[in-house]
Amino acid sequence: MTDASGGSIDVRPGHHLDLGATCDEDGTNFALFSAHAERVELCLFNDSGETETARITLPEYTDGIFHGYLPGIGPGQRYGYRVHGRFAPEEGHRFNPNKLLLDPYAREYAGRLAWNEAHYGYEIGAEEDRDLTFSELDSAPFTPKCVVVDWNADPLRPPSPAVPWDRTIFYETHVRGFTQLHPAVPEDKRGRFDGLAEPAVIDYIKSLGVTSVELLPIHAFLDDHHLAEKGLSNYWGYNSIGFFAPTTRYLGKARLSSFRDMVRKFHDAGLEVVLDVVYNHTAEGNELGPTLSFKGIDNFSYYRTMPDEPRYYINDTGTGNTVNTSHPRVLQMVMDSLRYWVEVMEVDGFRFDLGTILGREPHGFDPRGGFFDAMGQDPVLRKVKLVGEPWDIGPGGYQVGGFPAGWAEWNDKYRDTVRAYWKGEEGIVRDLAARVTGSGDVYDQNGRRPWSGVNFITAHDGFTLNDVVSYNDKHNEANGEDNQDGHGHNLSFNYGVEGPTDDEGIIAVRERQKRNMLATLFLSHGTPMLLAGDEHGHSNRGNNNVYCQDNDIAWMRWEEISKRDEALVAFVRRLAALRAEHPIFRRASFRHGCILRWVNPAGGDQQEEHWDDAGLLAIGLLMHMPDVEEGGDEALILFNSFDGEVDFKIPPRVKKGSWSVVLDTEIGPNSDEGRKGVKAEQQITLAPRSLIVLM
Repeated sequence: MTDASGGSIDVRPGHHLDLGATCDEDGTNFALFSAHAERVELCLFNDSGETETARITLPEYTDGIFHGYLPGIGPGQRYGYRVHGRFAPEEGHRFNPNKLLLDPYAREYAGRLAWNEAHYGYEIGAEEDRDLTFSELDSAPFTPKCVVVDWNADPLRPPSPAVPWDRTIFYETHVRGFTQLHPAVPEDKRGRFDGLAEPAVIDYIKSLGVTSVELLPIHAFLDDHHLAEKGLSNYWGYNSIGFFAPTTRYLGKARLSSFRDMVRKFHDAGLEVVLDVVYNHTAEGNELGPTLSFKGIDNFSYYRTMPDEPRYYINDTGTGNTVNTSHPRVLQMVMDSLRYWVEVMEVDGFRFDLGTILGREPHGFDPRGGFFDAMGQDPVLRKVKLVGEPWDIGPGGYQVGGFPAGWAEWNDKYRDTVRAYWKGEEGIVRDLAARVTGSGDVYDQNGRRPWSGVNFITAHDGFTLNDVVSYNDKHNEANGEDNQDGHGHNLSFNYGVEGPTDDEGIIAVRERQKRNMLATLFLSHGTPMLLAGDEHGHSNRGNNNVYCQDNDIAWMRWEEISKRDEALVAFVRRLAALRAEHPIFRRASFRHGCILRWVNPAGGDQQEEHWDDAGLLAIGLLMHMPDVEEGGDEALILFNSFDGEVDFKIPPRVKKGSWSVVLDTEIGPNSDEGRKGVKAEQQITLAPRSLIVLM
């Protein structure tokens, strides 16, 4: 082999056992899987990534893997691949060696993609069957380069917090959005892992009482071409192109170390780090999408194609393509990626975007499919937190409750029921009872626990909590899609004015409704998830789909936090403390010792005919856990979503003695003052739209 200057290059067979670029003290082994390629060229670039210095054919092919070893090549080397094979889209093959391809196993990328028509495997502009026309444009000048890194697990890694599931409280946040305007974060660290690792940031998150920080996607992702053309960018990051490399836009000066250093600082504070991961699709889109990596390496293996027309993709994700985890090498890539983030990057778990996709086999969703079986037996991954988003848009895609034992799931039934109840909708109290007590109708099977349901009222996708009580309709005009994007069914209510208002009466009811929903969330059985910013009333200004709003519409606007917002933060801290101090609000099992009794405002047990009363809006939950230390734990939660006062006769305690009010959403965080010694048969008045907790 010769390099660009005509000098010879020593290329050795190497091995196929480790995919990607694996370096030792003498050189680097390169290995790339492709079942259908004819030849693979490794392209080396200078430090700037602008000049190709060598093009080397990998000399060996073993078990579907092209491989070769280059002495003298070490960390920092920029590289990419050109893969030769048949360009036959109608057969599912889209090889085009004019396209520089990213290594799926690359640990780091250098540079950012500059969209160009050269990224497409076909000639742009063909009117008919355009994806069938072969493009000879070279994409290398416009494509990021992979970087060889020597980055391995630390044998002396500090221990992780290992928070028990029944004590877990997720805090969903965004690296950039949380830090970009934070006054305590130095400007050169804002929007980066370094910024999230700042002591002031970690101290604040810790003070909320949450246990596990869930980061929106940090895997390498791209700004969609159509967004770039509109001057927008992909903010959320659900557009992955690499599953081992963190996105360069979040890296600090220490590059890869900045991520692991951040994780360790969270661990030092007793906080877990969980990653939101996107293994269901990639940024390459459908048949008209770009050729950046997988599509040019082995399209037919990496993606699910239509059985009778492999030119087209199965689109169960709604993004144009679906990753084919039924293929053993693709499944291996996903598993290798997950283990890398646990063993090397030291994270504590994962939330799987559109997780139903990963359980899909050719015959449909299968909880005993290859992916779930592989996860269940893996000695590393089965010990970390695994959370599925249990739906996609394909046939049978809604699988809430359908994931195997050991998994938790986002529970949208909880979100919709709690929102609807506090909005004042009728006929849903029976469903509320199921959601508040852990959704046993969904999860009480095969030994699954109440924590299997991740309860949430808001998430990144949809209105913030403030906007749930401030807008009747979505306002997504800034996205440039004529307000057609985003959910239309938000179960929200503005209480008289659309958006911000100076009306003190409307403000008061909105604040109380925030407290109602937050109290319901923290005091329900199951695993609560708090959306970052909800604790201080953050608003996305009515936009319920800020996926492309990398600006102050979505960023936390810390300088705008008012005294009223600070009071809401105090209320959240109180809720978290109640949950931590009292196991009765976080029972670990459907079987062990928690006695539940639903009571009506007259103080009697809720009867079957009462549940069928569509107008029922006030109800009480009496809970007793006799096997708790020091004689047991007992609580009474009174709910009133009616817009008027409700008198409630207090039922007797299971044990003798009186009740004390420990929380009242009508009053706020200081709600335990002067409310002690409440006795059985005594009548207590619930304010309109309020919740009271007695213990």
